[in-house]
Amino acid sequence: MSDLIDDPLPGMNEPEFSVTEISNAIKRVIEGEFAHVRIRGEVGRVSRPRSGHIYLDLKDDKSVLNGVIWKGVAARLSVQPEEGMEVVATGRMTTFGGQSRYQIVIEDIKPAGMGALMAMLEKRKKALEAEGLFAPERKKPLPYLPEIIGVVTSPSGAVIRDILHRLRDRFPRKVLIWPVAVQGERCAPEVARAIAGFNALTPGGALPQPDLLIVARGGGSIEDLWGFNEEIVARAAAASDIPLISAVGHETDTTLIDYVSDKRAPTPTAAAELAVPVRLELLAWADNQGARLSRALTQAVGLRGQRLRDLSRALPQPDTLLDGPRQRLDRAADRLPLALTGMVQRRRVQLSEVSGSLRPSLLSRQLAEQQRRLAASAPRLAGGLSAAVERKREALGRRTDRLSIAPIRRNAALQRDRLADLSRRLSKAGQAQTDDWRKQIDALDRLRETLGYKATLGRGYAVVRGDGAVVTTAKAAQTAQVLEIEFADGRMTAGGGKPARPAPKPKDKPPGQGSLF
Repeated sequence: MSDLIDDPLPGMNEPEFSVTEISNAIKRVIEGEFAHVRIRGEVGRVSRPRSGHIYLDLKDDKSVLNGVIWKGVAARLSVQPEEGMEVVATGRMTTFGGQSRYQIVIEDIKPAGMGALMAMLEKRKKALEAEGLFAPERKKPLPYLPEIIGVVTSPSGAVIRDILHRLRDRFPRKVLIWPVAVQGERCAPEVARAIAGFNALTPGGALPQPDLLIVARGGGSIEDLWGFNEEIVARAAAASDIPLISAVGHETDTTLIDYVSDKRAPTPTAAAELAVPVRLELLAWADNQGARLSRALTQAVGLRGQRLRDLSRALPQPDTLLDGPRQRLDRAADRLPLALTGMVQRRRVQLSEVSGSLRPSLLSRQLAEQQRRLAASAPRLAGGLSAAVERKREALGRRTDRLSIAPIRRNAALQRDRLADLSRRLSKAGQAQTDDWRKQIDALDRLRETLGYKATLGRGYAVVRGDGAVVTTAKAAQTAQVLEIEFADGRMTAGGGKPARPAPKPKDKPPGQGSLF
């Protein structure tokens, strides 16, 4: 029994640690052993909070490792991690004691080989294609001869020089350059902002909106061209209202912007060739068309002239057309004198026949007959007029019997009563209006008395006049010979002269009157 009491319990001599102490110890061990590691795995859950940091999971078929990318590192990444992407992450292992977990602080992350990049690109391509961004009906036709061309590229590379040189050789146009980074983490957001910025310009403004856009970059690896595979660039190109030509990389290079653009050029130089025609070729074509037009006009005029000459041969000569009418005119002229003489003779014979039946005795007999008829009708005319007058008189008598003065008198009496009523009402209204005016005049008179200086005199004030004029200043009172003071109950006269002390300034003064004090 004593042996059991003397021996301590197993483990009682081991030191005790707090939770924080053991957590920090584990942290030092892990950070010391895994200060710099490279881990290959598949990206699982990806979280991007508003702080700008990126939280993700790296996993394989058996395990999951938490990872964090701080905001400053995330902004410098050339390829942003996406779920399902196979990557190689470089960083340091550490622990997070607040949740009892270990994690990797990622300093760099890249796709695990070309296959991972291509798989991610294919996945993104299918998603955009499913939205209809690659549909042919969405693509806009390029303007034949744009006035202003906007170019999105690096201002210091050989691409912009090739485009400007090619435009100058083919057809010089105005060019607006929007400088952007064409690779690295700044490439995608700057290209997207440039496309949106060109579309936001006002047509015809101080900085006019271009008629055509060219997004250009020289050749490079898939990592160098990856900025043009980003979703924000593809969506910005699809949303552009300005026709857009993509000229990224060489002929064998293909990026997402090539699928959403309105036209793909194999090289930046080819983009300039697609943008404008050759000026010399246009001039040659115009000269050729002018020559063809001149030849066509000359040939048409020649054909019309030949046809006119052919038709003129079928027409008779002008002299031949006039021979027949000329002969008919001569024959008619020969018969005209004989025809006139014969017609005069016939008219003379007809006149003689008619004048032979006219005699003065015939006219006298007709006049006597008309006089007898008039004398026979005269007695009947007086009787007819008398009978007509009598009938009209009888009709007038019948109408006067129906007329009576009684209705007229009743109407006059009614109108007289109405006139009397209106007179009474007018007199009453006039009296009421006169009373109102009298009350208004009395009120205004009372107001006049209240505001007049007479009422002010009753409150102890006075009006001073010097030599008959109202005095308003001490200087005027000093120079006056006689001063007259008006009180409420009368006036009095005082001698003039310099006052012993300045009079106080009056507090109130009625309008149009002298000083009151």
